Amino acid sequence: MRGAKQGTGRVRRPYTKRARPQQQPQPKPTHQQQHSHYEPTPVVPTHAVHITEVIDDQQVGHLPLPQPMYGDVSELQDRVNDLGDSWETESIFEDIIDDLTQDTFPPDVDACTAEQSVTFRQQLRAIGPNEFCHLHIDSGAISAKKLLTAFGIRPPDFLEGRPDEAYLGLLTLAMTRELTKRAKIMSYNSIDDAVFLLKKSRNIVVLTGAGISTSLGIPDFRSKETGLYSQLERLGLGINDPQEVFNIDVFREDPTIFYTVAKDILPATQKFSPTHAFIAMLQNRGKLLTNYSQNIDNIEANAGILPEKLVQCHGSFATASCQRCGHRVRGDTIFDDIRAGKIPRCGKCIMGLQRAGRGTGPMKRKRSNNNGSNSGSAAAKRSRRSNFDAGFDDDDDDDGAYDIPEAGVMKPDITFFGEPLPDEFSKRLVKHDRNLVDLVIVIGTSLKVAPVSEVVPFLPSHIPQIYISRTPVSHINFDIDLLGDCDVIVAELCRRAGWELDHPMVPPNQRVDIVLEKGYKSRHIFTAVGNHPKPDLRALAQAQAQESKQQQQQQQEQQQQQQQSKKRRNRTSSSRKSEGLAIAA
Repeated sequence: MRGAKQGTGRVRRPYTKRARPQQQPQPKPTHQQQHSHYEPTPVVPTHAVHITEVIDDQQVGHLPLPQPMYGDVSELQDRVNDLGDSWETESIFEDIIDDLTQDTFPPDVDACTAEQSVTFRQQLRAIGPNEFCHLHIDSGAISAKKLLTAFGIRPPDFLEGRPDEAYLGLLTLAMTRELTKRAKIMSYNSIDDAVFLLKKSRNIVVLTGAGISTSLGIPDFRSKETGLYSQLERLGLGINDPQEVFNIDVFREDPTIFYTVAKDILPATQKFSPTHAFIAMLQNRGKLLTNYSQNIDNIEANAGILPEKLVQCHGSFATASCQRCGHRVRGDTIFDDIRAGKIPRCGKCIMGLQRAGRGTGPMKRKRSNNNGSNSGSAAAKRSRRSNFDAGFDDDDDDDGAYDIPEAGVMKPDITFFGEPLPDEFSKRLVKHDRNLVDLVIVIGTSLKVAPVSEVVPFLPSHIPQIYISRTPVSHINFDIDLLGDCDVIVAELCRRAGWELDHPMVPPNQRVDIVLEKGYKSRHIFTAVGNHPKPDLRALAQAQAQESKQQQQQQQEQQQQQQQSKKRRNRTSSSRKSEGLAIAA
C-alpha cells in the first residue's frame, strides 16, 4: 500500500519516544498479559492534575483537562498533518474513521471491555496523550490495534497482519477526536434528571429525524434491512449509491430515477405518532423554542406544530417548484402524477407553450450549430446540462446547442444533496436559538448528515442535552441517553412528569422496563412490557394506503358530482334560452 512503507520509511509514531523514568524494576508483561487481559492502572502524571473518578463512558468527556493538554493536542494534530512518507495513509484514516466507529464489537474482534475503555479514556484526559502513549504503548502493555477499540474504533481490515506501528496514525486521530468532544455535564444522568430538565426548561430545541415516523409505517433511511437506502439497493436503478436518488445533479440529468421511488415515500396519512404529539405538547405548554426536523413527510403539521416553531431543514412535500421557471404550487397537486409513475410538469410552462403554439410534449428540436458538432458530442451534452443548471434559460439562440420546447419538471421542495438548506435554518439557529436555548433534545436521528449534524455541537456546551433513539451515537457526548422506541420513551417521560399524552398508539397503563446499559451510568434502555404488542407496520401501511385510496375516490366522486351539476346547470340555462326564443317568436 502506498504511503505505508516498511523498514525505515514505515509510519512513524504519533508521539516522541523517550526513555521512561526508572522508578523501580517491573517484570516484563507476558504475551498473554499484553493482548488478552490487560488492566490499565492508575498513574502518577509528571505534572499536577486533578483526577476525577469516572463511573461511565459518557462522563469521560467532562474530566478537567491538565494545563499542558492544549499543547499536547496541538502537537498531536501537527504530527497527524506531518507524518512524512505516510501522509497518504493518514489521509485514508481521516476519510474512513467515521465508518470504523462503533459502540460494540463482534466476538471475533479483540476489543477492550467497557470498563477498560472507561479507564483508558479517563487516563487520556488526566495525563495527556504523550504520557498516555508512553505508559501503555511504549511499555508493550497493550497493542495500538486493541487500544483503538477503547475509543470506539474498529481496526480496519486493510491493516490486518501489518506491524502494530501501522495502527498508530489511526490511534492518534482517535485520541484527538476524543479530546475535542463536548464535555458531558456530570450532574445529569438519571431518568429523573431528564424529567426534571423537561419540567424546568422553557426554551427547548428539539432536533428530530426519521425515527419519529417509523411507527406510522414510514421507513427511515439508514436501517440495515428496512431503511429506504437498503430497499433502493435492491431495486437496480442503475446508480452507484442509493443516496444518488436524492442528488440534485442526478435529478436534473434524469428525474425518472427519483420519481421511480417517490411514490413510496409520499405522505399518505393525516396521522401522527406519539412522538409528534409529545413535541406538540411541549409547544402547547410554552416550552418549545424550535423543532428542527430532518423529515420531509410534513407530519409535524398534522400534529399541530406551528410554522413559526418549525424549521424543516430538508424541506418537505408540502410544496413543489418548477425547475425551469420556479413556479411554486401546493405539493399535493402533483401527487396524482407521482402515484401514477409520471413525471409532473409545470402547469404555468404548459400554458405558456400552448399560447406560443409550441406544444407541451417531450419532443426536442435540434437547432443548427455553427461548428457542425453532432448531437452525441460531449460538448452538446455539456451544453444541455448547462442549460438545465441555468434554469432552462434557452430564450437566447446563442446559449446552447438545443432548444427544449417542453414544460419544466416539477420537483417537491425537499432539499436534495447538493442543494443549500433553507435560509431560515442558519438564521434562526445563529441569531435566535443559540442565545435562548436551555435544553436540547435529539430524537430519532443518528446525526450523520451535515450540516444538521453540526447543530448540537454548535449550541452552547453548557446546555443540557438528551438523546432519544434506538441506538446510541459515539461522535457526540450527550448527558443522558434514552434508548429504545421513541414513542415508548416519550410516553414514559410524560407519565413521570405528570403530563397526559393522549394518543391512540399509547396503550393505557403501559408498563415500561428500564435498565442501565452495562458500564454506563447515564445510558438507559426502555422496553415496553405486558400485553401491548407493537403495531403491525405492514398492516398499518396497508390501512393507510387504503385510506388514501378512499380519499382519492371521494375526491373523484366529488369532482364527478360537480361536473354533473355543472352540466345540469348548462342544460337548464340552454332550455331557458330556448323557451325565451320560442316566446319571443
